[in-house]
Amino acid sequence: MVERLLIIAVSAILINNFVLTRFLGICPYLGVSKKLDSAIGMGMAVTFVMTLASAITWLVWQFLLQPTEANLIYQIAKLFGSNATPAAFDLTYLETISFILVIAAFVQFVEMVIQKTSPALYSALGIFLPLITTNCAILGVVELNAITYHYNFIESVVHGFCAGIGFTLALILMAGIRERLEIANIPKALRGLPLAFIIAGLMSLSFLGFAGLSFVRGG
Repeated sequence: MVERLLIIAVSAILINNFVLTRFLGICPYLGVSKKLDSAIGMGMAVTFVMTLASAITWLVWQFLLQPTEANLIYQIAKLFGSNATPAAFDLTYLETISFILVIAAFVQFVEMVIQKTSPALYSALGIFLPLITTNCAILGVVELNAITYHYNFIESVVHGFCAGIGFTLALILMAGIRERLEIANIPKALRGLPLAFIIAGLMSLSFLGFAGLSFVRGG
């Protein structure tokens, strides 16, 4: 079990990094990586949301959406004498909207906490903080946990946390490079996003070097 969790962790951080390998969450990756402080703040916020969303969405998928004997709605109906089968309570079509609602709730909580505790960071993150709700990296994590890899609860939480660490690592690396480039003599045509895209491409190529380290298949 420990070995499997370690493999999941290494895979989420390095091998299948959600930004540099899966190319999810590119918007905040490019938008918040100008300064190291804001990159760290965004990384921590995304890691928090990914971890808790992985836990809650796994429970929602297992006990509310899937048409199994463990479905809570089926169990309640059974208590009231219903003869319906679990198949009658198939709510898997609500998967995406349910997961987004869970993510949005955690993002709202994080936004309120940051606004109260660190107004400077809240201002630096700007529109990218509420946009964590639509960050496809977070939705990708919870979808992979429940549907693609069929992880159990512990594996889902570890995968969500380590995916957040991988996201933070990518942000910090990009922010560190971009801060150094602020004092470099760069051609005018490459300043700003053009150079950021080039750096992102080179970083992605470098992370492909981890591709042969391991391969994890869910199940």
